[in-house]
Amino acid sequence: MKQSTLLAVFLLLFQGMLLAQYNLKKDVTYYPETKSKTAEYERCKLDFYYPVDKKDFATILWFHGGGLTGGQKEIPEYLKNRGMAVVGVGYRLSPQANVESIIEDAAAAIAWVFNHIEEYGGSRRLVFVSGHSAGGYLGMMTTLDKQYLQKYTIDANQIAGLIPFSGQAITHFTSRQEQGIGEKQPTIDRFAPLFHVRQDAPPILLITGDRELEMLGRYEENAYLQRMLKISGHKDVRLLELQGFGHNMQYPAYPLLIKEVEERTKKILQK
Repeated sequence: MKQSTLLAVFLLLFQGMLLAQYNLKKDVTYYPETKSKTAEYERCKLDFYYPVDKKDFATILWFHGGGLTGGQKEIPEYLKNRGMAVVGVGYRLSPQANVESIIEDAAAAIAWVFNHIEEYGGSRRLVFVSGHSAGGYLGMMTTLDKQYLQKYTIDANQIAGLIPFSGQAITHFTSRQEQGIGEKQPTIDRFAPLFHVRQDAPPILLITGDRELEMLGRYEENAYLQRMLKISGHKDVRLLELQGFGHNMQYPAYPLLIKEVEERTKKILQK
């Protein structure tokens, strides 16, 4: 057998070994079964990708983008095979559901992870929240406005880290649309992460695209959120602007997400 053929066989076997170390559970309902069987909640499911035969691993909740009006639950390929679990969350969409209901879905999914992750070997201390655009917004709202997770007797401060990609920090434009407000009219009300700035929030890494290429004022919103968190006394918030990338800046941001989760995991486990 030629050397190149042997190498190809080895790589295939190695890839199979990597794949064998992980399991994927699809379409897990995170609401009670009686609710999840109704048509209204048919999107309220998650895909759960996790390492087997490993203990105390970190988990990333990933909320997809789409303006709260579109998109599907997903587990980004870059996040796989990293020694951690990834949860791709589906949620209801506007106009079939209002923005507050969608935020409630996000909170229910986070609560499912906190309540079940230890059954699979993961750690409740290492639950990270991320997502792109509308997904980043959902992560920001459920982390900063503590009322949504309090419904499940979970303190939002238990979240190990919030790492949104180009999340909207002012009131989401879909929420403004519900109120008859145009997308270019900035608003900060209770549906804005900025409204819920607080000193004791979990560690936060904000990531956006280039301010000149981003959607509307997305970089500036995040810069203002960072500034107000610092003024409030928050000690662990950073903002990264990815030069040369627009709103769809997920791929250069994924390595930053992995690095952040790995570094924070080490710090938490050392305590």
